[in-house]
Amino acid sequence: MWKCPNCGREFENVGQHHFCSAPPKTIEEYIAAQDEGAQARLREVYAAIKAALPDADEKISWQMPTFWKGRNLIHFAAFKKHIGLYPGGEATAVFAEKLAGYKTSKGGIQLPNSKHLPLDLITEIALWCGENNSK
Repeated sequence: MWKCPNCGREFENVGQHHFCSAPPKTIEEYIAAQDEGAQARLREVYAAIKAALPDADEKISWQMPTFWKGRNLIHFAAFKKHIGLYPGGEATAVFAEKLAGYKTSKGGIQLPNSKHLPLDLITEIALWCGENNSK
């Protein structure tokens, strides 16, 4: 077990990322709470999704930045070695061919910090989510 020196909470993983204080209430607060190195990449993902889904509400859901319109459309989150993009299982299936170079799971895509962000693809996926996940 590892105990956070700031908040005293205990975790199984040493150095596990968590929010020591109250969780962020906005996407900007979430981004500001991340490592400085991840913030620029997160802002790029945020901007791409926001431009694709200008009418969606923004909130934190499942402790992740979320775009919502009657239901969750798409989430993203920072991790140590990647940014996770969560458009849902149907989207990862629809975009499977374009996502061939990325690690995916049912509903999730890992965008490694070692690779350039595929902003056009993120925009395309967000647009698809806006059209298909808000029904």
